[in-house]
Amino acid sequence: MHIRSTSVFAIFLAALVHFSGCTAQPATQITGSITPHPDWKPVVYLVQPRHFNEIAASFSGAVLDSAKIGADGRFVFPNINLADGQALLQLVVQKKGNRYPTQLADNDPAYANYFPLVLEKGKTVEVSALAEFFQKSFLFQNPSEDNASLMKLRDLRLQSWERQKHQLASNESHDEAALLDREDALLRFRQPLMVFADTSTLFWPAMVAVRWVSTAGDYERIPEFVFGQCEKWRKKRSDDPWTAQLCQVATREKLPVLQGDVIPDFEMPLASGDTVLLHSMLGSKLTILDIWASWCAPCRRENREVLAPIWNEHKQNGVQIIGYSIDSSPEAWRAAIAKDGAAWPHASHLSGDATPFMESLRITTIPANFILDAQGNVLAKNLHGAALKTFVEGY
Repeated sequence: MHIRSTSVFAIFLAALVHFSGCTAQPATQITGSITPHPDWKPVVYLVQPRHFNEIAASFSGAVLDSAKIGADGRFVFPNINLADGQALLQLVVQKKGNRYPTQLADNDPAYANYFPLVLEKGKTVEVSALAEFFQKSFLFQNPSEDNASLMKLRDLRLQSWERQKHQLASNESHDEAALLDREDALLRFRQPLMVFADTSTLFWPAMVAVRWVSTAGDYERIPEFVFGQCEKWRKKRSDDPWTAQLCQVATREKLPVLQGDVIPDFEMPLASGDTVLLHSMLGSKLTILDIWASWCAPCRRENREVLAPIWNEHKQNGVQIIGYSIDSSPEAWRAAIAKDGAAWPHASHLSGDATPFMESLRITTIPANFILDAQGNVLAKNLHGAALKTFVEGY
């Protein structure tokens, strides 16, 4: 009897262990309510960016699933299969007639039709939103730290857009003043997002911020920012493939010459007919290397209203200006120099956009400038108008 009782107990214990091992794990799901709108499909799509460049990118990412939005607005993704313990996903809604579930409307953040979220395996995320103001109205119920941070980032983006949208929306204008003002407004719009990314300790919200700074992936005017993000996350998450993908965008070989770098000592074919090395022309105090063209209206305005006064007031105090034009016509180039009263040294390969000097600087956009010290170190970049005058006067 004693032996039999022990055997029965052992069998019972083994069965209990086996039963415990088969206990179902908590489901990974997203649920919530989206207030319907007659112009919008009663469907929400779950999209996963597979690469850094696919975050907030239209027609990108993998569609994992779709869920019907009921008449009461309720929807559920009941059992999401995550390959990793945590993932960045995007919920997307579409207007009726839109064929592509990954099409993202993002020209105006107030009307953006998607929202990024961080989902953890075994967790449920509950959300709510209005279909027609999806990103603007999007809320998490009891959000994780990551998702609360994403809502904060969304609010910063919307507030910054509201402050600058009048000038940012004027991208069709060819007025020279409006073009420069729009670039200034774009930088002001980006600034809070860059500060957020620089100060965030959370990886996924920082990645979204970097992409929202430029959903087109154009960091030419702010290379120091994206380079700094690569350096930051390389130290914190060196083995993460997303860090490697970010750093592929932020290599020195791809980015323009950075602040703190030494400007390349390139051969400069001068309007006088001589060819000299750039460093031989540097001012004893400060040099403004100005990249321009005769056909560039903002460049011409800068020549007349900013650079000419700086040259006249400071050329005797060790301040040099060197103009480099991406013109192809020598006649147009020389005529513009004369008409603008641009009496400082000028150089050009007269090869248009395909110029070796632009390639060495790794830039494609003008007007552009580099403010250099006496040794050719880059002190500042792309300062225009009053900002450039203030820098020169204060240095």
